[in-house]
Amino acid sequence: MRGTQRAPRRPAPATKAARAARAARASGVTSFVTWSFPIAIGIFIGAKLFAPRLNRLRSRLHVASPLEYLKSRYNLKTQQALAWSGVLLKIVDVGAKWAAIATLLSVFTGISLNQGILITGVITGIYCTVGGLWADALTEMGQFVIQFFAGIAMLVAVMGELDGFSTFWTIWDEPELQGHGAPTAGPYTVTFLLAFLFIKTFEYNGGMWNQAQRYMATANAREATRSVRLSALLWFVWPLVLFFPMWCAPLLVEAQKPDASDSYALMTEQLLPHGLLGLVIVGFFSHTMAMCSSDANAIAAVFTRDIMPVLSRKARTWSERAGLFAARWTTVAFLGLSMAIATQVNSPTFKNIITVVITWVAGLMGPIAIPFMLGLLKSFRRSGPTAALSSWGLGLLAFWLVNYPISWGIDGGTPLQYKVSVPLAISLIVYVLVGFIKPEDTPERDLVLARINGDDDPAAAAVPAPAGPSEVPPVKEGADG
Repeated sequence: MRGTQRAPRRPAPATKAARAARAARASGVTSFVTWSFPIAIGIFIGAKLFAPRLNRLRSRLHVASPLEYLKSRYNLKTQQALAWSGVLLKIVDVGAKWAAIATLLSVFTGISLNQGILITGVITGIYCTVGGLWADALTEMGQFVIQFFAGIAMLVAVMGELDGFSTFWTIWDEPELQGHGAPTAGPYTVTFLLAFLFIKTFEYNGGMWNQAQRYMATANAREATRSVRLSALLWFVWPLVLFFPMWCAPLLVEAQKPDASDSYALMTEQLLPHGLLGLVIVGFFSHTMAMCSSDANAIAAVFTRDIMPVLSRKARTWSERAGLFAARWTTVAFLGLSMAIATQVNSPTFKNIITVVITWVAGLMGPIAIPFMLGLLKSFRRSGPTAALSSWGLGLLAFWLVNYPISWGIDGGTPLQYKVSVPLAISLIVYVLVGFIKPEDTPERDLVLARINGDDDPAAAAVPAPAGPSEVPPVKEGADG
């Protein structure tokens, strides 16, 4: 290592917080193996299994919201249960994203966490309500271009500060990085990896609705499959570029926060000139806004197409203008609630950003996504409303038990892998078993499945679009996606 040329480290305060930060920071290869790698695998699995079927929801069932088909596939109660619980979970999920970007902004600019949340949320709300799904798509494209140059700049800066290209294999001999080359470590065990793979297979193939909406928006099922395969490839390659500088962080900076969430920001301040530093800030900023606006568009579609028609008869006859107006206000309300949650992300209830993202979102993903996603597949045609609601309800109960009553009785709390895997396992088992014990397949449901699965059955072409509350006139795509 070129220790004499390395930029000086920041003084390390002799506190327990600093020591905890050094211990918790830069888990190394584990962060790739247990996060982006299973996402890449899960997305690749969904390229054939889910993406084309989700596209057919729009092209063959003529629905605009991912959950509209649930009324025909199950019943109204199931649709409403998944819609309401999914909206509440998304508020928490997006709240964690606001808190994450606000943490970076506080390091870069010195503004407070709440000020960062307010600035990011207001800007996102303005362009999201005006541009809708197109604004989301263009932001995603723009943020990747920015992030590409910023990520490459950071990678080059870190390698230049250490051993050049050979840094890729020489850093693992450093005492600060001992054990950071292990694929699994600490709470991120093989059990956690497998559970995470299963969770992300559902989440990144439409289980959290925003991806489903994008697959529905593609020209046809084949285009949806191609786009998913490209996404899987990027998820496998690009995180390595972003993660490597973070793996080197213990050699370059001393984190100031107990969870070391400020390490990347501190490195950019130390290694990059101001021009490139601004590029990194813009990259993170636009990336977070793109993710949050995507979620907001999906929620607007679900609320205006699936929830409001049930709550109000007037909503069932909304004009296009009225639907657009409602979608915009839904977007504003959703962003406001998620920003309020973000201000409490470090409270005792949520503990910290990682707890929210991993425990709450990963733990609750299964009960909400399993009835929605598996309901697309003919293999689960026997599972009807009873199976779906039982899977959803018992999965939520399992999440509460392993995170609270059971966790309180265990020294050190319930292991992380069980917090995220038990609710998912319970939901899956219940969904399948109840389907066998109480099959609820009907000719009408079979016809819906035939259309989704691409059968050439002429009778399938006669299946009407879902009736009832979901027959709201289409809302302009720019507002709710």
